[in-house]
Amino acid sequence: MTVYVDHTHLGQRHVSGLERITLELFSAAALAPLDPVAVTAQGRRQMVVRQTFGLPAIMARRNAILLCPGFPPSPLLYPFSSRVIPYIHDMFLMSRRQDLNARARLYMAQPFRLAVQSYRRFLVNSQDTGAKLSAHCRGDAEITLYRPHVRNVFNLRPADRASRSAAPRTLRLVAVGTVEPRKNLVMAARIAAALRERGFEDVTLDIVGRNGWGSDWKRLEKMPGVILHGYLAAERSAELLQAADALICSSHEEGLGLPLLEAQYAGLPIIAPDDAVFREVLGSSGIFVDRRDERAAAGAIAAALAGNQWRNAYVDAAARNIARWNALADGDRAVVIRMIGELAQRDHGFPPVRPAKQPSRAA
Repeated sequence: MTVYVDHTHLGQRHVSGLERITLELFSAAALAPLDPVAVTAQGRRQMVVRQTFGLPAIMARRNAILLCPGFPPSPLLYPFSSRVIPYIHDMFLMSRRQDLNARARLYMAQPFRLAVQSYRRFLVNSQDTGAKLSAHCRGDAEITLYRPHVRNVFNLRPADRASRSAAPRTLRLVAVGTVEPRKNLVMAARIAAALRERGFEDVTLDIVGRNGWGSDWKRLEKMPGVILHGYLAAERSAELLQAADALICSSHEEGLGLPLLEAQYAGLPIIAPDDAVFREVLGSSGIFVDRRDERAAAGAIAAALAGNQWRNAYVDAAARNIARWNALADGDRAVVIRMIGELAQRDHGFPPVRPAKQPSRAA
């Protein structure tokens, strides 16, 4: 049974977490020895056509497995859903509909809901995503962890970080992500302002990420100390991460938060909301804050960055956390390869998929 992988979204825009996960986990090298066949596209129009009609046509003609690591499966794939395995990055298409633009509501939200409520097998990027998914999917669905092995994609290094002043008069924060409502970057700017009130004379916030939808970009342009860089090449992003004192995330919701782990190669302290997913990703290496209260968040950050050895401590903690995470990811890969291989070797296909019951309001 041939294994196909939807790669149609690769190359359609700037490389973000969605593309990096696909390249990291769903390339031929990552899935070896399964020898998958990538389905590609050139340009947005061809991407939409192949996702909507091309992939269902392949599944109708062939007894195959299809992995969908990018966009939600087309509704036309529903008849073949017992042979389609979506990769779930997060649940915000259902949980934070208010943070979606019109295109995401039309093209992504409804197919995602159909897949979540009806499909039998899923791959997920974190335990937190799996737990949230299980509240909405069918009771007999199989949810398998497939966490990415985090590589040093920016060629970062702690360098002289441990020898920098432990009592800086300035504090340079960096945030990475598309400027849109879900990322809640306005709160990151408010936390930076609250840190100035706590004695840091000059706090700056470098934001690396394109201007998405919504009004947050214009709001951030008016906030003191905020530098909007837009999308940057890896080399320039690396320069900002190396120069920063800490990375800050203030998202309303994430399925994983890949940039947080990637930034730890620079030995950076990572500031993140006190949510289950960030505790899972960062372990004991993070600075966890209340994203609803900028003054309380600033107090927690100031306390974490006090003392003479905080830089050394976070360099060491970051290295340990990357090693911990990658050991878990390596174990996941072995499980996933075995699971897909066993499915692909079945001679009699898959049992039909029964329509799922609608989740209760409590779910």
